[in-house]
Amino acid sequence: MKIAVLSGKGGTGKTFVSVNLACAAESAAQSNLNSVYVDCDVEEPNGNLFLKPTNIKKSGVNVTVPVVDNTKCTGCRKCSDFCKYNALAYVKDRLLIFNEVCHSCGGCIIFCPQKALKERQREIGVIEEGISGKTTVFSGNLNTGEVSGVPIIKELLPKLPDNGSVIIDCPPGSACTVMESIRQVDYCLLVAEPTLFGVHNLSMVYELFKLLKKPFGVVLNKCLADEENPSEQFCKENRITIIEKIPYDKEIGRLNSQGLVAVRENGTYKELFERILDKLVKESLQ
Repeated sequence: MKIAVLSGKGGTGKTFVSVNLACAAESAAQSNLNSVYVDCDVEEPNGNLFLKPTNIKKSGVNVTVPVVDNTKCTGCRKCSDFCKYNALAYVKDRLLIFNEVCHSCGGCIIFCPQKALKERQREIGVIEEGISGKTTVFSGNLNTGEVSGVPIIKELLPKLPDNGSVIIDCPPGSACTVMESIRQVDYCLLVAEPTLFGVHNLSMVYELFKLLKKPFGVVLNKCLADEENPSEQFCKENRITIIEKIPYDKEIGRLNSQGLVAVRENGTYKELFERILDKLVKESLQ
């Protein structure tokens, strides 16, 4: 079962929920199945701060970018006219290529009548694989300044096993990296906080799910007793399944600040996340 954990914005507790679900699955899973945590938040992967994986293997992720042979280029500008991202410019009798904004579509190479352009590989990040307890940890890391993390996610997700519990920690928001992360999951879990800002971002991701027709539910995080919860009200108005309400708890904050996994440190949280995992399994089978 593949579960994607998402949020409309950063800071709602998405990684906290993802990491603890993966660790709860360690004990819940049958001995012949796997517990897998996948960090697709490639611009700022931080699940490893809590899971602290060991035996890490790294592999680079490359994209193709154009390289020009200026002895063949005639300055016709068909390549720069084609590129909508302004990754090429012909200046002072020389073709300049700006790799940082190239989207690797290859169109400039196809349109060059002189065959002056060809492809070369350029590394944009790495994928790391390690072990934390009984959980396999995958993490995508996009180099600073790169234009898109989609190529890393596309190379990362095929590495996942077909069986076991796979928890995917998605990027925040509703951009292309999010859509790529949830493409093949069985269920999506939204993490929302009880603020007006939180419900605004929850509503954006809700629209995305309606568009993609993915089954989903919501975990309300940082809930205060007897306090107004705009995110809960939004869920009720739109008949969205609330999987669980996680209370605002200073002990959780203390464990997070020390880089510890709540499920591994406290029996109450272990029961809480095992209960959430059980509900997710039942919801995904409906």
